[in-house]
Amino acid sequence: MAALAGVGRGTVSRVINGSPRVSERARAAVERAVAELGYVPNRAARTLVTSRTDAIALVVPEAETRLFSEPYFGDIISGVSAELSDTDMQLLLVLVRNQRERDRLSAYLRAQRVDGVLMVSVHRDDPLPTALEELRIPSVLAGRRGDHEPLSYVAADNAGGARMAVRHLLRRGCERIATITGPLDMEVAQARLSGYRSALEQDGRPPREDLVGLADFTEAGGRAAMAELLERVPDLDAVFCASDVMAAGALQVLRAAGRRVPQDVALIGFDDSIVARHTDPPLTSVRQPIEEMGRTMARLLLDEIADPGRTRRQLVLATELVVRQSA
Repeated sequence: MAALAGVGRGTVSRVINGSPRVSERARAAVERAVAELGYVPNRAARTLVTSRTDAIALVVPEAETRLFSEPYFGDIISGVSAELSDTDMQLLLVLVRNQRERDRLSAYLRAQRVDGVLMVSVHRDDPLPTALEELRIPSVLAGRRGDHEPLSYVAADNAGGARMAVRHLLRRGCERIATITGPLDMEVAQARLSGYRSALEQDGRPPREDLVGLADFTEAGGRAAMAELLERVPDLDAVFCASDVMAAGALQVLRAAGRRVPQDVALIGFDDSIVARHTDPPLTSVRQPIEEMGRTMARLLLDEIADPGRTRRQLVLATELVVRQSA
């Protein structure tokens, strides 16, 4: 091929591997030779030479029941897949549900079986992000572990979105506004709880701990937290839920207790997922651009793979309130 193109073998290799350090004239000559000879790169040989696998792992440290029941995960996967569709990258979905699977993934990563890692559902004490940092594997998180996250991440403005939701309830005249949180070992849940509290404080209302229901981003968790809140504060008149799925569970409990939504209790969720559009009544919700988060994560990771020494980037995407009949 090098002889046909009239260039050296090193130039051929750089063109085939996408290096920018090739003149346009040489690139065109190699591409003509590739077309004439019908050349197809040998991926196994390329991996040996370049240490690239053309594979990315999308790691979800949750049970498959959450993966398939919560629209958030599907939207992230959709965004990542769309961004990778015009590349040669293979996307591998990896569920990590227990210590054995965590150890197996660590061994897989140490063997350099993938070029980079995307990780969603980040819990504060999960050892995997630290392992990724130590292994120097290009990595991008959906969210962060805390204020001083060293890895690249893409997040929504969770605190700002929660403040918007609670301010909307205050403008409606709601007096006893409860919240149902996600698991508080996740920064995303802490941020939404912080936004809820700051909106109340800015309105001159000290937050009440009896109006905080702890849950886990699941429908069952939303039901259990709503039942506890009604028992503690029967006259509550609004609820901000940290996810649409939990809001759907809360709605079931409110209806069973004879509370009309929104006449007796206004209800707001977070995500603006398909769930919000199919509840009865349709759910007012904070929209976070989940699919765009997936796309952006994939773009950042591709950049890190192409240039491992580049500065890590941390992006926060805007949220907005979508008003429907529940509030």
